[in-house]
Amino acid sequence: MSQPSTPPPRLVLELPPKKPWKIRLLMVLGWLTLTGATAVGVLGLGAYYHFSDGLPAIPDVEAYWPPILTEVYTDDAVLAGEFYRERRKLVPYERIPKRLVQAFIASEDSSFFDHPGVDFFGTARAVTKTVIKKLTGIGRVEGGSTLTQQTAKAVLISAEGFEKATAKTATRKIREAILARRLEAALTKEQILYLYLNNVYLGHHSYGVQSAAENYFRKDVRDLTLGEMSLIAGLPQAPSRFSPFKAPQKAIERRKYVLRRMLDEGMISQEEHDAAVAEEVRVHPVEDVFHEFAPYFVEQVRKDVVERWGNPALLEGGLKLFTTMDSERQRAAQDAMLDGLLTVDKRQGFRGPVLQLATEKERSEFLARAKKALGQEALEEGSLYVALVTGVDEDRKGLTVQVGPHVGKLPLLGMRWARKVNPEGYYPGLMLSSVRSALKPGDVVVVRHVAPKDLYDDRDQYERGLFNALPQGAPLFRLEQEPELQGAVVSIDPHRNYLTAMVGGYDFDANEYNRAFQACRQPGSSYKPVVYSAALEQLNWSEATVIVDSPVVFDDPDSQLRWKPENFDEGFKGDVLLRTALVNSMNIPAVKTFQAVGVKPMSEWAAKLGLSTPMNQDFSAALGSSCVYPFELAQVYAAFNRYGVRKPTAFIRKMEDRFGRTLEDHTAYDDAWAPLVDRVAAAYATQYEPGEQVMSPETAFIMTDLLRGVVREGTGAPAQKLGKPAAGKTGTTNDSFDTWFAGYTRDLVTVVWLGYDLNPHPLGRFETGGRASLPIWLEYMKRALDGRPQGEFYPPEWLEVRRLGIDADTGRRASSGSKKVLDMWFRKGTEPQDVQQEKGVVDPEEFNLGQLPN
Repeated sequence: MSQPSTPPPRLVLELPPKKPWKIRLLMVLGWLTLTGATAVGVLGLGAYYHFSDGLPAIPDVEAYWPPILTEVYTDDAVLAGEFYRERRKLVPYERIPKRLVQAFIASEDSSFFDHPGVDFFGTARAVTKTVIKKLTGIGRVEGGSTLTQQTAKAVLISAEGFEKATAKTATRKIREAILARRLEAALTKEQILYLYLNNVYLGHHSYGVQSAAENYFRKDVRDLTLGEMSLIAGLPQAPSRFSPFKAPQKAIERRKYVLRRMLDEGMISQEEHDAAVAEEVRVHPVEDVFHEFAPYFVEQVRKDVVERWGNPALLEGGLKLFTTMDSERQRAAQDAMLDGLLTVDKRQGFRGPVLQLATEKERSEFLARAKKALGQEALEEGSLYVALVTGVDEDRKGLTVQVGPHVGKLPLLGMRWARKVNPEGYYPGLMLSSVRSALKPGDVVVVRHVAPKDLYDDRDQYERGLFNALPQGAPLFRLEQEPELQGAVVSIDPHRNYLTAMVGGYDFDANEYNRAFQACRQPGSSYKPVVYSAALEQLNWSEATVIVDSPVVFDDPDSQLRWKPENFDEGFKGDVLLRTALVNSMNIPAVKTFQAVGVKPMSEWAAKLGLSTPMNQDFSAALGSSCVYPFELAQVYAAFNRYGVRKPTAFIRKMEDRFGRTLEDHTAYDDAWAPLVDRVAAAYATQYEPGEQVMSPETAFIMTDLLRGVVREGTGAPAQKLGKPAAGKTGTTNDSFDTWFAGYTRDLVTVVWLGYDLNPHPLGRFETGGRASLPIWLEYMKRALDGRPQGEFYPPEWLEVRRLGIDADTGRRASSGSKKVLDMWFRKGTEPQDVQQEKGVVDPEEFNLGQLPN
């Protein structure tokens, strides 16, 4: 019987007991957290590198050189102008008052010394609201920046520009936060405050606290009161909204908030708080020294610096530009030019009222606006106002005018000059005898409030009472008009080679065209010294050379034109001495002298003296038909003064960079305003800057003697009123479109030009250089040389010249029978012979004056 089979063995797998579901859940969550954290870390790191890409480097505080303003000073240390993109002045942290630092911290970031640079909650809130605003248009963009973040923003602005660095985007806030953390890691809190307080924009053109102290209060930051500090500290959040100019009440409330925060933080006591709240704070508008002081001069300096150093150096480099301008002489030149332009312009006639209001409604509306503008302000003597003519006196000897709420009188005496413009009329014979011929009710005019004595042509008339009695009680006015005429003044110290004063026109704000440097005008007879100096130098002529003053005609075969020059008096004198011809500004002798020298030699001579403009290649150039720049003509006369030495004229004495290092220096060794070290260096430098001897010293001295004669006895005689030895030459072009006077004493060379920019019509009859330009020169020179004696033009011992008495009729040495004897200087070898003058007689036949040269 068989055995029963055994069943095969079974494999039994025993699994571990299942863990509770809670444990499994925790494990899954842990894995997900780890994975998420890793992902967040990777994404965060990627975002960090993304948003930090291109961030600027952390500034080295020791080498922190932000854009700062460039300052322009006169030679006597008067501020004359500023140039900047951002008006900033760096001030060391140690110089910033502690209370001012506390005021900023209390109002902007009270936990500044505790946080790591970023207010994370505030930044997150600001980013969230910015995103919501961008996506939905609901809500408002919000700040949340610490002082460190605001400093980071300033660094970003410098690196990326204002628009990108201040964009209201989440990207900008994140980049700002990253940079703020870097700042905190690299710098101390004090260093961050130094950067912040020198960068923060505080309105009113102010970047940084030093600039704000100067602009608002005209003080150094160390001199601010607590009330002033708290006002400045309240501005960063919204400089325009809390501006003490635009919103003074809001500025006061903001100041109270800053002071309350300082009190809450224990930075000030209750007594200090109360005193500062009650403190009256006066703010000042920004001083526009550029436009108010010497705009033409400073603008010329700006152009020169930009041309040679570039615009960024001027606007961002913090240069110190010490000009050669003398502030007193500059004011004197501007005053003389203004007075001269007004006087000469009035002599041309009245161009009519500013407006004509025909209806009563128009007049009432005008007066209402005028009253609102002027308010109850009292009239200031000497000031200009706009007035409405409201009535005419029965005797037609005066007008009733109204200036705002003030009713006054415009007597005939204050407007006798107001004839119609007529260049052919003679001014003294055309003055008004009735006010009706110039003005009527409804006319709007410019008037000046004056005292009775200022209505008269001169004080004698006032004291003697030559005119009718003036109305009593009512304000008195004098009729004025804005000059159409323009002018230029150039004044050079010939020994220091300084441009000490310069005026380029009537009103820089109306027209920036600088006529002293840019207007090429015909010089008329002021060019004749250039002609005669060439004859003295190249032909060995002398003061006693005889020239025939007789009619002459020139034919131009190319243009088929004929030119017949005439003297001013249209007469002829026959044989005249060179001295007589120049002193009396005779035209025909000048033309013949020009021809004797030759056209090409004269052109080369003019260029050698420093006239850059091309000379007309015909004989009319002898009478100043070729235009010149006033600045260049002044340099020619300065060469006469320097015994024939031509030197460049500087208008920048010294230029320093932001660190005080000298970039260029043209200081004169005897400049009393310059530091001693600069003067010593200048004395050494003069050994290597002798200038160019463009003519012999003897020729230059004889030219000065001739020009001295012009002032003593010729067309420049009014210059004798200066009371000091002077030499000079008048200049007047055809029809008096241009008038000049170029003159000098031992220490000062000045050229004055008057004329119209576009020559709409000539000046009036008899408006010559001696009548129009010379009075301006005289008024300026009197003030410029006040208290400064000027020596006579005597030759130095080394000069090879000889003084002789000369017969004024023959040009020979004077004898007992001579009717008129003149003292003249001669270069050795050019003296006239005892018996007769053997050479130098200029006769028309000798030079074939019938045709123009090819």
